[in-house]
Amino acid sequence: MPSDATPDPYAHPIAFGQRLKILRTRRGMTRAQLGGLVGDRTASWVRALEEGRLQTPKLETVLRMAEVLRLPDLSALVGNSSVPVSLFAGPGHARLGAVKDAINAYPLTMRREAPTTAHIQARLARAWTARHSAPNHRDVIGALLPDLIRDAQLAVRQADRAADRRAAQSALSEVYSLSQFFVAYQPDAPLLWRIAERGMIAAQESEDPHAIGVASWLTAQAHRDSGPGHYDAADKVTADALEFLTPLLPDASDHVLAITGALIFEAGYTAARRRETGTAWRRWDQARAMALRLPGDYYHPITSFSRAIMGAHAVTVAVELRAGGESVRQAAASDATAIPSRPRRARHRIEEARGYQLDGQPDVALDTLDRAHQAAPETIKYNGYAKAIVLEHVESKVPARRRRASELAFTLGLLTA
Repeated sequence: MPSDATPDPYAHPIAFGQRLKILRTRRGMTRAQLGGLVGDRTASWVRALEEGRLQTPKLETVLRMAEVLRLPDLSALVGNSSVPVSLFAGPGHARLGAVKDAINAYPLTMRREAPTTAHIQARLARAWTARHSAPNHRDVIGALLPDLIRDAQLAVRQADRAADRRAAQSALSEVYSLSQFFVAYQPDAPLLWRIAERGMIAAQESEDPHAIGVASWLTAQAHRDSGPGHYDAADKVTADALEFLTPLLPDASDHVLAITGALIFEAGYTAARRRETGTAWRRWDQARAMALRLPGDYYHPITSFSRAIMGAHAVTVAVELRAGGESVRQAAASDATAIPSRPRRARHRIEEARGYQLDGQPDVALDTLDRAHQAAPETIKYNGYAKAIVLEHVESKVPARRRRASELAFTLGLLTA
C-alpha cells in the first residue's frame, strides 16, 4: 500500500482510536458532530479517543458510535469482537440475490410480450398490500419482485406510443420504489443506490408528479441515511421536489397531497438529525397541515403518510433531537394501533423504544421492542437502533433486565447459544 494511502480500518491491529478517526472521516463527519450525536460529547473528547489518550468507551457508547457512523458491523469499529452483531446490515435476506440479479439484468431482447401496464399496476397494488399486512413482509415482496422488475422493464422497452411509454415508466419507477424498501438495511449499499437512481430516472421519464415525488422521497432518505456529509444533498432533493409539486397542489389528487406531506416531513427529519429543533418542529407542523387536507381514513400506500402517522412522526422528531422526555410525551400521545401497516407500526414501536431508552426507562424500552417484534419480526431484525438497545442491556447488572435483553437478542439472531 502506498505510504500516502488511507489506512484500512478493518486491518488488524489498528487501534480503536485510529479506526474511529478513519471511519468518521469517511462518513464526512466532524468531531463535534460525532460527539453531539453520540450523546452531547465534545469534539475534544472525540479527539482524545482518536489519539489514544482515552481508553475505549463502554459497550453502550461504542454501540451508539457504530449506530451514528452507520457501520455494517460492530467489528468495523472495535476489530475482533466477541459480540457477533450486524448493526445496520444483517447477513442479507435469502431472496436478496434473486432481487439483485433482476435489478442488474437488462432486457435487450423481445422474445415475449410484456404484460400491460394495468396488469403491472394491479400486481404492484397487491404487493404493497402484502408489504403492509404480512409479518414476514420482506419474504413476501422478495418473492414478487424479480418478475415484477423484469416485466416492468420489458413494458418500457415495448411501449410504442409516448403516452404508453410514460405510463410504463411510472409503473417501473414504483417497482423500483418497492425494491428500495426491500433492499433497505441489507448489506449492499451500491445496490440500494442503483435502485434509487434508476427509480428517479424512470419517474422523471414518466412525467408523473406522484412518481417523481415518491422517487424524490426515497432518494432523500438514501442521502440522509448516508450520514451528515450527505444532509445537504437530502435537503436539495426535498427542496427541488417541493418546488415542483407546490404549484400543482390546488388541483392535486390525494396521492400527490400525501407525497408532498411526506416530503415536507422528510425535510423536518433531516433537520432533526442536524439538531435544528425549530426547523424540525416547524416542518412537522407543515406536514400535519397537509395531512389534515386528506380524508380521515386515507393512508398512502408507499410512504404511509396520513393523519394517523403524524403522531409517530412526532416521536421520531423528538428522538432524533435526543429529547428523551419529549419523546416519551409524544409516544403517550400517539396511537400505534391507528397505523394499519405492520412494518410501519413496528418501526414506530422501535422509535418509541428509543425514546424510553433516552429517558432512562430501559425496561419499558425492551417491552416496547417486544411489541415491535410481534408486529413485524423482519422490521426489527434489520433495524440497527433496536439491536443497539438490546445489546446494551445484555450486559445489564439488573438480572431481570439482562435476562429479558438476552431473550430478545437470541430471538433477533444477535447472539447464539
